[in-house]
Amino acid sequence: MKAVHKPVLLKEVLDILQVKPRGRYIDATCGEGGHATAILEKGGEVLCIDQDPSILERAKRRLSGKVSFAVGNFKDILELAKENGFTSVDGVLMDLGISSWHFEESGRGFTFQKDEPLDMRVDPALSVTAADLLNGLTKNELEKLFRQLGEEKRAGKFARAIVSARAVRPFSATSELVEVIEKATGTKQKGKLHPATKVFQALRIAVNDEINSLRSVLPRAFEAIRAGETLAVISFHSLEDRVVKDYFKDLEKSGLGEILTKKPVTPAKDEVESNPRSRSAKLRGIRKIK
Repeated sequence: MKAVHKPVLLKEVLDILQVKPRGRYIDATCGEGGHATAILEKGGEVLCIDQDPSILERAKRRLSGKVSFAVGNFKDILELAKENGFTSVDGVLMDLGISSWHFEESGRGFTFQKDEPLDMRVDPALSVTAADLLNGLTKNELEKLFRQLGEEKRAGKFARAIVSARAVRPFSATSELVEVIEKATGTKQKGKLHPATKVFQALRIAVNDEINSLRSVLPRAFEAIRAGETLAVISFHSLEDRVVKDYFKDLEKSGLGEILTKKPVTPAKDEVESNPRSRSAKLRGIRKIK
C-alpha cells in the first residue's frame, strides 16, 4: 500500500474524546483508519464505518485489536451501531474530510490535478456522477450549485462556459472541466487557489449529498453516545462547519449538551507544514448532558 492518510488534529481529537481502556467508540468516517488506530492503541474498542468498501478494506488490513467494520453511510449510524453491538458508546468521531487515497489513488476525479473520469462518488454504488450533473443540469441549476455548495463568486460565468462547452462535447474527464474553467477566468492560478477548486468542491458535495447527510447524522450520532461522553466533528469548509456549529449551539441552549470548543480547534503551524491538506480543518466537540 502507498502512503497512509495522515489523521488530522490527532492529539486534539484524543484530548476531546478522553479515550479510556475498554471504552467503546465509533469512527463514523473511518477512511484508512488513522484516528481509529490511535483509539485502539489507548485500549479503546472501535466500530469503523465508511461508505466506500474499497477504503474500508485498506483499514481492515491495517487495524488490529478490538475493532469491528461496517460499510454504510454515516447517516445510518444508529442501525449500523446496533447491528455491531455498539449502542450507548463512549464517543463518536466524524472526520468529514476526503481521504488522501481518494485524491491520489481512487481514480474517481476528486482532484483537478489529475486527468481522471468525472465521477466523484465516495460510495461507488451511488447512481449520479459529477459528469451527469455537468451534462444534465441547466445553466441556472449549475450556477446555483456552484454558488451555494462552492461559495463561488464566478458561478454564473462558469455555468455559462460549461453549458457552451458541453454543446460541442459532453464532459467526461476532469481535464476537460479544468480547461473550460481556466479559459473562462483567463488564468490557471489565482494566488494559492486554483480557479477550479470551488467548482470541484461543489460537485463533490452534490454528488455525495454531503450537507444533507451531515444534517441527518448529527442528531443520530449524539443519540448514540452515553450521557457524559463526547461527539467530535472535524470539518473542512465553512458549509460543514456552520451546520455543526449551529447544531451544537441548539443542543447547548436546550440543556442537552455542553460545548467543549467555544472556538473551533485548528491545526498548529507544524501540522499544516507537514500536511497541507489539514490547513482548513476545524474540530468541534460537545459533551452529552442528558
